[in-house]
Amino acid sequence: MPFIDLLTAFGQSLLFAFIGVLPIINPLATAPLFVDQSRGLNERGRALLAERIGKNVAILLATTMITGSYVLRFFGVSLPAVRIAGGVIVATIAWRMLNAQQSTSEDATQMAQALTEDKARVKAFYPLTFPLTCGPGTIAVTIALGASLHARGNWPLTLANMAGGLAASLLMGLLVAVTFRYAPTLLRRLGDTGQVVFMRLMAFILLCVGVEIVWSGLRALLASVGLIESQ
Repeated sequence: MPFIDLLTAFGQSLLFAFIGVLPIINPLATAPLFVDQSRGLNERGRALLAERIGKNVAILLATTMITGSYVLRFFGVSLPAVRIAGGVIVATIAWRMLNAQQSTSEDATQMAQALTEDKARVKAFYPLTFPLTCGPGTIAVTIALGASLHARGNWPLTLANMAGGLAASLLMGLLVAVTFRYAPTLLRRLGDTGQVVFMRLMAFILLCVGVEIVWSGLRALLASVGLIESQ
């Protein structure tokens, strides 16, 4: 397979995975919780905590993207079914984000308030990484995205797609770390209206990604029964 095609697949997969996960993780929405829990830390302590959470997010996303679909396959669930189910979840989450006045964060806020400032660094993974930053919805979406990156019978293309997905995981972890590190400044500059506009725009993009994932699964199922030609 030509190298330029693999490079193109890498770039497309990177953008596809990054845009698919970004609206759900939405570091700007979680930043106020991080600021509240790191209130007792100095600037260096907050930076170290943000870096640790970013690493956790990258590892969690990468692991789920690579192994999630194989775990489901072990239980007899086909990849097209994963794509359809995951795409429906993605589209449903996006639709709720588009129509909700505010994201449902009451449970997350209560969980965050249960933490003391002294325990913040100890709780870097749970609950600051999971589920406050990277929750069950993100895990489901990541599994669906990972499944959609597989190209049946074409290992070079699959590897290029997965490399793009892993790069997106690293970029997401970096974005989370940077956003949390500079959360106080970012929140002051963006304002409440800016956060709402950003969330609505990302929700619409996520809805489009969900529809694309569903169509990918349907197309594979239809091709498997000979109703359409496989691509």
